[in-house]
Amino acid sequence: MDFKLSEEHLMIQKAARDFAKNYCLPGVIERDEHQKFPKEQIEQLADLGFMGMMVKPEYGGAGMDTISYVLAMEEISKIDASTSVCMSVNNSLVCYGLQEFGTEAQKQQYLTPLAQGKKDGELYIGAFLLSEPEAGSDATSQQTTAEDMGDYYLLNGTKNWITNGSSASVYLVMAQTHPEKGAHGINTFIVEKNWPGVTVGAKENKLGIRGSDTHSILFNDVKVPKANRIGEDGFGFKFAMKTLAGGRIGIASQALGIASGAYELALQYAKQRKAFGKEIAKHQAIQFKLADMATRIDAARLLCLKAAWEKDHGMNYDISSSMAKVYASETAMWITVEAVQIHGGYGYVKEYHVERLMRDAKITQIYEGTSEVQRIVISRNILK
Repeated sequence: MDFKLSEEHLMIQKAARDFAKNYCLPGVIERDEHQKFPKEQIEQLADLGFMGMMVKPEYGGAGMDTISYVLAMEEISKIDASTSVCMSVNNSLVCYGLQEFGTEAQKQQYLTPLAQGKKDGELYIGAFLLSEPEAGSDATSQQTTAEDMGDYYLLNGTKNWITNGSSASVYLVMAQTHPEKGAHGINTFIVEKNWPGVTVGAKENKLGIRGSDTHSILFNDVKVPKANRIGEDGFGFKFAMKTLAGGRIGIASQALGIASGAYELALQYAKQRKAFGKEIAKHQAIQFKLADMATRIDAARLLCLKAAWEKDHGMNYDISSSMAKVYASETAMWITVEAVQIHGGYGYVKEYHVERLMRDAKITQIYEGTSEVQRIVISRNILK
């Protein structure tokens, strides 16, 4: 068992860390305040090869492993979770789903520009459309329909809480084709945003990750070619579940980064701030907080890397990815609250960053499967 990162991994980690400090940190408070999508940062990530990190080079990707992805996600999330979630969706859900289950034609047409993050010089990213007003944790209850019309499907319905909703060029959409079959009647379709009948709804005014664009997407008699269905008829629900298992590694890594970022800020502040004649880091109450924070972060990181290692080695990573996500997300929430507490009154104002990290942390317990859903996945697997 080797816990040492390779030279390549260390280079990727450093590249992500330098990028976050040099390109994400400037303006991050303003982007959060004004809900500004980090377009420039995403374009620069594309130039680094970070929008298609795990995609094979023949499809325009960087050909990296999942461990590299975890390392990059942590470093970027330390500073800007709004940027990292856009990166996560494009990598973990959209590119992964197309590479694993798409046809060769679908890969050539869609995966290649998505992995590069650009097409004809313009930003080109994807979104994953599963959630609905009545289908969140219960993903089987799809109300969006795709009626088989022979040469094409007719898509109707509404999707909620869509990351990259207005910025994406391509949507992977789950819809019910055979209601009588339940989950076995769901299909996944590749839909282009500019097709007739596709409407982007209003932007959500969120608690955290305010820089990312979260929208509802509406479909009104959208004609989807048969060639744009992913997999065999009825494969859509399995596609979603298999893809989300990998997506949880991305969100676990995001939560880890948020926790690490808050811890580093709290540690730095505790060494500088004085109370009762000495730095607060010399008070045992603060020392114990920092010790617990460091321990939980290390445990979360090991869970993330274990899940990534299993994925890279072709093993079943359902349990490990759920464990990583539930533990890392709950760690992020706990640590960011403690980081605000260590900062005292300064932690409650924006310029010290920890209040934003606390707001960003909450969503990691909710999206791509709530903590309750992760515990269902874990318990079902251990009770087999």
